[in-house]
Amino acid sequence: MSGHSKWATIKHKKGAADKARGKLFAKIARQIEVAAKAGGGDIDANPTLRTAVSKARAARMTNDAVDRAIKRGTGEAGAETYESIMYEGYAPGGVALLIDVLTDNRNRTGAEVRAIFSKLGGSMAEPGAVGWQFSRRGVIIVDGAADEESLMMTAIDAGADDVVNDGGAWRVMSEPSIAYELKDALEAAGFTVESADTPMFSENLVPVTSVEDARKVLRIVEAMEDNDDVQDVYSNFDIADEVMEAAAG
Repeated sequence: MSGHSKWATIKHKKGAADKARGKLFAKIARQIEVAAKAGGGDIDANPTLRTAVSKARAARMTNDAVDRAIKRGTGEAGAETYESIMYEGYAPGGVALLIDVLTDNRNRTGAEVRAIFSKLGGSMAEPGAVGWQFSRRGVIIVDGAADEESLMMTAIDAGADDVVNDGGAWRVMSEPSIAYELKDALEAAGFTVESADTPMFSENLVPVTSVEDARKVLRIVEAMEDNDDVQDVYSNFDIADEVMEAAAG
């Protein structure tokens, strides 16, 4: 299992503070704006916008907030012009990182990302040096109380590739294009969906075995995630559950 997904599950279990939730909403709103600007405000005719709106609804954003973001993107309300950039680099121990950014100032954001790498023991990489290891997947986290057989049957019938016990929760995997439709199908069947997303995954995992090394990796991931321009951070660390829990604590 990729480090990104495991870390996301840990953070979800810890619970989202209001400040963190507000930051998440701001980042999703920016994604909606960019999608609407690029492909128009019609959700049915703009697959990228449809995915962004589905992500917003999965995060429990209000319809008004979603509508405002779409209007900013289509020019019906004032909006910034954002550029999409994927920075690549390494955390301590050779762990690969992809930093997904939407920014209105490439120079500022690039300098901030580089500073985080430098301060926390990581390093920037040339474009393509890290990205080739990753591919996008659909990931739906379902409450761990769900019956395995029922969940498996419903998920597979709805197009899922796999259902995995994540230690207290179920992780349902799919192609990214159907992730949010799969989430809706699971909810319609009565399952409690805790989150849905389409992160980048790597099959080339880097083992991180000590709590101290895990803390170094998570420290740089958290610092990147805390940057307002950073939408997502993807990684290929492989940390055992007990080490992850200790490091995250």
